[in-house]
Amino acid sequence: MITLKSDREIKKMAESGAVLAGVHQGLRKLIKPGLDTWKIEEFADKYITEHGATPSEKGFDGYKFGTCISINDEVAHGIPRKGLKLKNGDLVKVDMCVNKDGFESDSCWTYAVGDVSPEAKKLMKVTKTALYKGIDQAQVGNRIGDIGAAIQEYVEDENGMGDVRELIGHGIQPSIHEDPAVPAYGEKGQGLRLRPGMTITIEPMVTLGTWKIKDRYDAKDDWTYYVTADGSLSAQYEHTLVITNDGPKILTSQDPDIDAKYLLK
Repeated sequence: MITLKSDREIKKMAESGAVLAGVHQGLRKLIKPGLDTWKIEEFADKYITEHGATPSEKGFDGYKFGTCISINDEVAHGIPRKGLKLKNGDLVKVDMCVNKDGFESDSCWTYAVGDVSPEAKKLMKVTKTALYKGIDQAQVGNRIGDIGAAIQEYVEDENGMGDVRELIGHGIQPSIHEDPAVPAYGEKGQGLRLRPGMTITIEPMVTLGTWKIKDRYDAKDDWTYYVTADGSLSAQYEHTLVITNDGPKILTSQDPDIDAKYLLK
């Protein structure tokens, strides 16, 4: 079931999103070569709890952590691993959800560790641009397929990169995963029509090679996550947003200047 959120609910989701954005802002300074990925988990957990919120992923479907940390060819659902240290040139994706006063937010960001290759820099730029091309299509009267089509055309047709199919965005609130499904690929004019008050995530996952992914099992932690099928680098950016009559509004913005036109008034 898809629920349309009231102005009060949207405001509360934005408060949750501000906490989540604060974590990502802090990670910009924290992430560097030699950092143990467990420090990312500790930082996020401390920041979230100190701001009167909780990490929603902890305990969700048996998951033990507040963050998902995926490195290089790891596309999604990687876990924080004690003793795993970031290396110069790595790309690390940090994905998390925050609950504040019963209201959810969800955002992922990709970080360059030290000096990364020109190919990695381009991958990050394309993926982030793809996110905003999707957001720009999240207009009242448009359809879900318009979002995915804009992302897929930019990623694959214009830049020759892989646009992951198996993992997609989604509705959010009251839980972290709600209807509708929001793929980062699709056909213009197809799918559910967007209405004011819908809250969704858009989260393109882009690779330097094939769009196909595969499972990787970690026996040490008894955990299965996703990696690119060909071992190529991947990046992901994700925002939570609300559909309004005044256009899409980002609820997890990290930069009020860059995102000025997407902010609630």
